[in-house]
Amino acid sequence: MTAVSTDYVGREFTGTPPYAVSRVKIGEFAAAVGATDPVHHDPRAAQAAGHTDVLAPPTFAVVIAQRAEAEYIEDPAAGIDFSRVVHAEEHFTYHRPIVAGDLLHTSVHVDSITTRGGIAMVTTRTEITDDGGTRVCTVTSSLAVRGED
Repeated sequence: MTAVSTDYVGREFTGTPPYAVSRVKIGEFAAAVGATDPVHHDPRAAQAAGHTDVLAPPTFAVVIAQRAEAEYIEDPAAGIDFSRVVHAEEHFTYHRPIVAGDLLHTSVHVDSITTRGGIAMVTTRTEITDDGGTRVCTVTSSLAVRGED
């Protein structure tokens, strides 16, 4: 039996501070995932490709989303024991690229929680917007939370 509270379906979490995207953070992430395209490291290459600054690799949004999801996951009443979590799925829908210099805001929505066979499947949707409120990326994440043995 899992202790994940289904009462959280429909809740929204907006308490995570804004995320300042920097060239250093993009460069470190790009190196970690093996993204070698110069647009991720060289401002001139990024500008030549039509971007205002270095471009984040496509999966960079996971850094921002997981940071924001922590507000929900770490809420004791949510009943999520992170030591029992397996990341099941992640989808990214970009509305525009993430670039160095962005100040990004998040809202995490608990879209669904289903329980079967002692496993709770938790689906969250993180809406990422820029400092002007324009949508940047939607990250949909599914977590499998194993019940106690």
